[in-house]
Amino acid sequence: MQAIVAHQAGGPDVLRFAQRPVPAPGPGQVLLRVLAAGVNRPDIMQREGLAKPAAGVTDVLGLEACGEVAACGPSVARLVPGARVMALLPGGGYAPWCVATADHCLPVPTGLGDEEAGALPEGLFTVWHNLFELASLKLGETVLVHGAAGGIGTLAIRMAHAAGATVIATAGRADRLDALREMGAAAAVCYRDTDFVAACREASAGRGVDVVIDMVGGDYVRRNLDALAFGGRHVSLSFLHGSRIDIELLTLMQKQLSLHSSTLRPQSDDEKARMARLLERRVLPLIADGRIRPRVQQSLPLAKAADAHRLLESGAVFGKLVLVP
Repeated sequence: MQAIVAHQAGGPDVLRFAQRPVPAPGPGQVLLRVLAAGVNRPDIMQREGLAKPAAGVTDVLGLEACGEVAACGPSVARLVPGARVMALLPGGGYAPWCVATADHCLPVPTGLGDEEAGALPEGLFTVWHNLFELASLKLGETVLVHGAAGGIGTLAIRMAHAAGATVIATAGRADRLDALREMGAAAAVCYRDTDFVAACREASAGRGVDVVIDMVGGDYVRRNLDALAFGGRHVSLSFLHGSRIDIELLTLMQKQLSLHSSTLRPQSDDEKARMARLLERRVLPLIADGRIRPRVQQSLPLAKAADAHRLLESGAVFGKLVLVP
């Protein structure tokens, strides 16, 4: 098959088609005919040489896909050929065929298109683990979502809103704020012209927010801590402004704040399977009834993978991009 790999570390131009064998499913795995694959920032980090697949994992990019089960390996009991699933992958989604761990696959809810389903798995696992497990977001609490126009941010808004939380969203463009409010944000601010700490205090009657989901890092962390209420939880998902921070521990102690962070790719297979079963029970019904949906800005053919990476790096993407074989 023709699949997309980075033939060396570098910019989008290093993405090329390469001949790879159609993979065979091993024990506990399924072979998927890929219908759509999501494009994510960890793909960019892999292309740049900053993140590498685990030993034994394909060099084909792609961490999520919607696909049709074509064959099942030994010990697969819960899936059958012909089933349509959305799968969290260790790699391999930028191809016509890929293998997935059966326990990391979710059934595609009725009414959800292939491209929407291909844009969901990585975000679903990430938001569920960070927002509801690490940060323990609860009904009636308030969450500040940075990078709200991205794939993770748009999904975090909808999942938090569906859970009965109040959402404050930040974005870099004012023309996106109305759409963020339509997704469920009670308040949306452009960080280029508005102090988000003051906006959080105003939206919470001076109390502050219970949770911050941060993609920015760097100088944002100190300001996020200022925006948190007593007992607040800060979760770092990325660090566009740098991974080194300077914070005052006294602030954490006096306000009893906690700092959390995680990455999805290194999680164990068992841990991902655990999350998948919770997502199936708790979140898929909300997707089926329309309360949670991904925002797909554009789908591109697999041959345009480099263009998809350029778009994502440009900051022009509102939601997700998907590749279609």
